[in-house]
Amino acid sequence: MEIMIDHTLKELCPDFKIGVVTYENIHVSDSPQMLKGRLQLFQESLYFDYLDKKVTEIPAINEWRKLFKLVGTDPNRYRPSNEALYRRVQKQHFLTNVNSAVDMNNFLSLQYQIPLGIYDYDHLVGENISIKIGTSSDTYVALNERDIVLTNKILSQDQQGPFGSPFVDSKRSAVTSSTVNAIHLIYFQPSLHNNDANQLLQTLSKMFTQIHGGDATYKVIS
Repeated sequence: MEIMIDHTLKELCPDFKIGVVTYENIHVSDSPQMLKGRLQLFQESLYFDYLDKKVTEIPAINEWRKLFKLVGTDPNRYRPSNEALYRRVQKQHFLTNVNSAVDMNNFLSLQYQIPLGIYDYDHLVGENISIKIGTSSDTYVALNERDIVLTNKILSQDQQGPFGSPFVDSKRSAVTSSTVNAIHLIYFQPSLHNNDANQLLQTLSKMFTQIHGGDATYKVIS
């Protein structure tokens, strides 16, 4: 599958880049106790680390807030998903377990402080994915069951339409226990160098396949 960044987004942010990891023959299930424990302990640690701090001062979160503003999204109303996770942790609204893929995705987002999206590859349509800025005609039912209008929001789109965003993802592309092939979109902060981005993808994909098995291939799109 070919992933492209729309020229309008690149004109606004020339350093915009995204990581793509494709997984084949994975096994998604209830999270192993090791992952549940790590996610819980990490959230508890972050809670104490950020008791008297502002999450908006985290460099990667601050960059994503600026990027949201740049494309026309008010980050105080529609927060980047990485910021939303950190705000939950600050309030001790710790994440509940969903499945091994979603839990790992959330853990990695907290660890690297950037938005990530994991999608069922076989629920996507066509051979091309476009990362673009949405319009009023771009909508979907989100994971939280809300109808989302993606005007002036960064989104990922296949032949059928939008399916993901660093704001909130769609229900139709959700990874479940039936998923065997998946695609991971990693929304790097623009300032991250390509070498560091590739190293992050290598580490991230290895962690994912250690739990889910299967094979992973990755690349940076810039």
